Amino acid sequence: MKLCVTGSIATDHLMTFAGRFGDSMIASELDSLSVSFLVEDLQIRRGGVGANIAFSLGCLGLRPLLVGAVGKDFSDYRSWLVRHDVDVEFIRESEVHHTARFVCTTDSQSNQIASFYPGAMAEARAIELGPIIERVGPLDLVVVSPNDPAAMLRHTEECRDRGIAFVADPSQQLAFLEGNDIRALVDGAAFLFTNDYEAALIEKKTGWSAQEILDRVETRVTTKGEKGCVIESAGEPTIEVAAVPISGVVDPTGVGDGFRSGYLAALSWGLSPQRCAQVGSAIAALVIETTGPQDYELVPAEFLERFTGAYGAQAAAEVTAEISALR
Repeated sequence: MKLCVTGSIATDHLMTFAGRFGDSMIASELDSLSVSFLVEDLQIRRGGVGANIAFSLGCLGLRPLLVGAVGKDFSDYRSWLVRHDVDVEFIRESEVHHTARFVCTTDSQSNQIASFYPGAMAEARAIELGPIIERVGPLDLVVVSPNDPAAMLRHTEECRDRGIAFVADPSQQLAFLEGNDIRALVDGAAFLFTNDYEAALIEKKTGWSAQEILDRVETRVTTKGEKGCVIESAGEPTIEVAAVPISGVVDPTGVGDGFRSGYLAALSWGLSPQRCAQVGSAIAALVIETTGPQDYELVPAEFLERFTGAYGAQAAAEVTAEISALR
């Protein structure tokens, strides 16, 4: 399967706060909020939703095309992605902007307060998929993940025009998008990925019911944190998949990106929706136990042992060949 991942490419500045944000907030005074948190740690990591997904797909033996926009400060990051089997040929480099930056503080309850500087990401709207297809041939699936909103809409429209299957993954951008734009991003998707909060937000902003959304996409995958995920397809029984037990939450940044990459990798291996979600959950567990979304280590033997413990020997047997072949 030839996968193209479009989305943000950014540097993550991740901080941890030992207390609870809520303890420093007064409900009646939120309209004049002014708070500061003394953090204990700062980690500077590679991130961005598109890059996180592409990185994990590379770790899982695929060679995804990553499409997005960066600044001239991207050289070290570019080398990192290349070493992890990501095709970076079609990344646009800005002449004037820095690579996007995500600044996030996580409290003791895994609540997060974050800011995002788009920088070069705004230039992603200038990228056309057509010239990429001319160079590499037909694309089997295009992931439209959080990015410059105009770029997301452009990539989605081009996929429809060219008859290319696409994944709708609007996640973080849902807060800023209006209902009409969300409808345009979702309608006709082969897959719609959200967490349960984002699923409710899509319904609220589009005015579509859960069933109306399901009628417009082929498969809807909704993650529910420690409660696992739900997979829905029109006319098919709902599938519920438990999450992989974790040793503890280290950093939740990029966990959903890890889930998506695992799901899509298993899809490329020809596995069932249930197995796809199980592989996704196993990658998500690795991410949440590591600081930074691209800093986990996938050791095949350890992965398979953990996967067997979570889902049983039969499930593990179906992924053993692909996982064992990983470097």
